[in-house]
Amino acid sequence: MNARCEYLLRLGDDALILGQQLGLWTGHGPVLEEDIALTNIGLDQIGQARAWLTLAGRFEGKGRDEDQIDYFRSPAEFRNAQLCERPNGHFGDTIARQFLFDAYATELHAGLCQSEDSDIAAIARKSAKESAYHFRHSRAWMIRLGDGTEESHHRIQQSLNEILPYAGDLFHTDAVAASAASEGWGIDPSSLRDPWNSHVEEMLKESGLMRPESNSERTGGRIGQHGEQLSQLLEEMQVLPRTYPKAEW
Repeated sequence: MNARCEYLLRLGDDALILGQQLGLWTGHGPVLEEDIALTNIGLDQIGQARAWLTLAGRFEGKGRDEDQIDYFRSPAEFRNAQLCERPNGHFGDTIARQFLFDAYATELHAGLCQSEDSDIAAIARKSAKESAYHFRHSRAWMIRLGDGTEESHHRIQQSLNEILPYAGDLFHTDAVAASAASEGWGIDPSSLRDPWNSHVEEMLKESGLMRPESNSERTGGRIGQHGEQLSQLLEEMQVLPRTYPKAEW
């Protein structure tokens, strides 16, 4: 697989899996407004996934569209960060996961707007507007919960402690990332760690939350190493097209 296709799969799979996770909140949000907000953010993620994976299909050269790429790969063929597949848990768990991803995505899309590939730049420009909103939303909730009641502070701190180690995948660098940066059509995700850290530290100061002392990073998603949660998610997502592979609307 060529580097550009691999890079685009990473972008698309992050958005796809996170969008699927957020979709599970539909009808289950803590309040009506938040039920709608999480659903809409999930739809934004699915839209971004379609754009990235359609482009990945062009570079793959096998004639597959985004649906075929989504529905007919095994878990080991997915390239999403492990962060995106972490269970929804309670509302605080979902918000902590979303904040850590949004702080990365807002920098990622801003950087990709400068891509020398016009298609990548176009998708990034649209995604950047969405990511800016997602980031404001999740950041506001982190501060609200961290600076709220004793219980909300304790629970969101626990969520942050548990989810933060999984953010390491977002900054995975290898030959694919190096090609993206050197050829000008992408950026090396490791370059996003410092601005991401700045976003996290600013949130911590405003919320009264603390960064966990131990932060042994969990990585492997970019090379197809995933947990049981992804297998369960894909089993549900893929069952209909795999059962009726020739079916059309």
